[in-house]
Amino acid sequence: MINKVKILFEMIKFEHTLFALPFAFMGAVLGNLVVEGTWPTWWEILWVTVAMVGARSAAMSLNRLIDRYIDGRNPRTAMRAIPAGLISVKAVVLFIVVSFVLLFIAASQLNMLSMELLPLAVFVLILYSYMKRFTWLCHFVLGIAIGFGPLGGWIGTTGQVDLAAIVLFISVALWTTGFDIVYACQDFEFDKNAGLHSVPSRFGISKALMIARVCHAITVIGLFTFYLMASLSVWFLLGVIISALILIYEHRLVKPNDLSKVNIAFFPMNGILSCVMFVFTMIDRVIS
Repeated sequence: MINKVKILFEMIKFEHTLFALPFAFMGAVLGNLVVEGTWPTWWEILWVTVAMVGARSAAMSLNRLIDRYIDGRNPRTAMRAIPAGLISVKAVVLFIVVSFVLLFIAASQLNMLSMELLPLAVFVLILYSYMKRFTWLCHFVLGIAIGFGPLGGWIGTTGQVDLAAIVLFISVALWTTGFDIVYACQDFEFDKNAGLHSVPSRFGISKALMIARVCHAITVIGLFTFYLMASLSVWFLLGVIISALILIYEHRLVKPNDLSKVNIAFFPMNGILSCVMFVFTMIDRVIS
């Protein structure tokens, strides 16, 4: 059983929860302070965490399950748990059900709006896994799914949606879209040959990297706009500036004729960025 759990966590890259969880905490903390003028309770933070873990675990497991035949044909992904026979489809389905149950329980412990919006979140989580079969906009759907992290954190602690929350949601959504486009460049040839849709397979690697840069430029603009709207201090602004520099460095690592550093640009850089934004948000709120 322990071995199966390890395989499941490796299959869904559980450590990549680091991408979205700090932004979910940002949404929870800033939403409560902007709207209520107080810090969220530890109880609320607990259920925001459970909701994020449940949502991401369900979404990634669904993606691996739905794409298992495609993954088996792609040399880069052929050794993933399901196509490699390391875990059964039945076990993955059970894990998906448990993950969605966790998400439902967490939403029910927060507020009514969280429950009302839950079907929309679940729909997007399921939809993403099918999108690359139909449209190169699949990266943007993934962005929306991850963008629900800070938006969900905001809603989970305030019970309402504000314009500032939407700006934060768009910023995180386009950040995710941008780095997913960069990551998809690795599968440019396979996607074209397999008839799968992505920004790189539709526009080529050079244009795809340019589109990713535009997405990240808008992310920085969005975070700066959020800084103004939420009346945050220079500490949050410093976090935005450092994040912008991280994104610039990330794009310098990846070139159309050299994708060897995509994995470095994908996880370490984006994981650092999300932590930087969360740390400077906390400094901002504690000191201000």
